[in-house]
Amino acid sequence: MTSNNKTMWMVRAGEAGWRFDEFERESIVSIGWDEMGDLTALQGRDAFMRQVEISYPKAKPSTYPSSAGQVFRFVREIKVGDSVLTYSPPQRSYLVGVVEGAYEYAPTASAEQPNQRKVRWIGRVMRDNLSVATRNSLGAISTLFMVPVEAAAEIERLLSGAAQAVVSTPAAPDAEDQVDDLYKDIQGKAFEFIKDKVSQLDWEDMQELVAGLLRAMGYKTRISPSGSDRGKDIVASPDGLGFEDPRIVVEVKHRTAAMGSQEIRSFLGGRHDNDKGLYVSTGGFTKDARYEAERARIPVTLMDLDDLVKALLEQYERMDIDMQRLIPMRKLYWPA
Repeated sequence: MTSNNKTMWMVRAGEAGWRFDEFERESIVSIGWDEMGDLTALQGRDAFMRQVEISYPKAKPSTYPSSAGQVFRFVREIKVGDSVLTYSPPQRSYLVGVVEGAYEYAPTASAEQPNQRKVRWIGRVMRDNLSVATRNSLGAISTLFMVPVEAAAEIERLLSGAAQAVVSTPAAPDAEDQVDDLYKDIQGKAFEFIKDKVSQLDWEDMQELVAGLLRAMGYKTRISPSGSDRGKDIVASPDGLGFEDPRIVVEVKHRTAAMGSQEIRSFLGGRHDNDKGLYVSTGGFTKDARYEAERARIPVTLMDLDDLVKALLEQYERMDIDMQRLIPMRKLYWPA
């Protein structure tokens, strides 16, 4: 709840805020999901979930809970007297108001967004005047969500004129630090999600991924057939046959258990003097295994899951399309 004991909701005015002017002019907020029809008779969340499934049979089942939850909140959880805001990306401003009406089904007002509520608009708050933390909390892509307590309180203070505008250009040093912290947080989350994707590969795909990584680094690879590989899964070299140096012999272990010193010794047992070793273990390595690799007679690199993902990120754009399909990723641009 906000400082005046009212819950605050964000209700987006359609994609890119296309209904923002209508929201203001007609004193309403509205949402879509028009194929669900009149929602007046629906009560509990389960009823909304069933209606979503019936109305959108071709949608991914994973999207049902989010859709049902947002519609349920609009119809049942938003109360008369709650605060509400909506955003105009072109104007970079938030329209702030108070909910004054119960849920209405109004297809004649808007066929695309027939579910609406009456609102009394109070004023506007410019996005540039908000703190980085509040801007971030309002950046969710959901059509409808509850605004965090601290963000709601800041918006109310600005609306009442109790807070001074924050000069955002050039950004204050503390704002820059907050943006940098946010970037690091997103980077960290992205890294963990990529690790999750890599972990979900089966052993054969993991082997293909490691081979693809080596090809991106300029080597040609040969993958051992299924069955006994005599301590090697992949051989990488400039010529692809293993005649030219460097000849890199690769072992891939895709399991949760850490590899110990015995596994490293077994791997090193059949190596030639000019070989280079790469041991990939998604379960990591024990301290003894790392010690064994350090004192090996040939150079050996141990690559755990973190190392593998870091190398994948460094080489991703040079990897062939089949390898990129194993771990599909998209680039995210961030202000420097």
